[in-house]
Amino acid sequence: MVTAALPAVELRAMRREDLDHVLALELASYEFPWTPGIFRDCLQAGHNCWVLLHDGQVAGYGILSVAAGEAHVLNLCTGPMYRGMGYGRRLLKRLTDLARWYGAERIYLEVRPSNPQAQALYLSVGFVEIGRRPNYYPAHTGREEAIVMAYEIKPLGSARP
Repeated sequence: MVTAALPAVELRAMRREDLDHVLALELASYEFPWTPGIFRDCLQAGHNCWVLLHDGQVAGYGILSVAAGEAHVLNLCTGPMYRGMGYGRRLLKRLTDLARWYGAERIYLEVRPSNPQAQALYLSVGFVEIGRRPNYYPAHTGREEAIVMAYEIKPLGSARP
């Protein structure tokens, strides 16, 4: 019996040479994508920028900012052809681990109400809604509010409910 080989999956820090691939995923995923300049600025600012590779191809990315005991997920995305494979969860875990390593006590993020898949992922790992930001995201009919979510980081070794 012949079994298909599992894809090689790797997480690593984003490099400048990844930006064309990252931008292609961004454009394929969002109606109002980040610009190339925003990604370059995140790298230059020293934010934690990571890519997930599927058989050597950029399949997703995550960007985390950490300061003053708090972390903020700025962007988390898996390409359309890689969704449902657990890659978003793996990227989010990496960002959570980095936030913990940097001593953050809490992670924040914003998510569109029109993105139930992302909301479900965040809820499934322990993020909770803490508020709303009106007129946060651009939309075809004006602006869309953001759901603000937070995740309390517990020290390693502590019990999680």
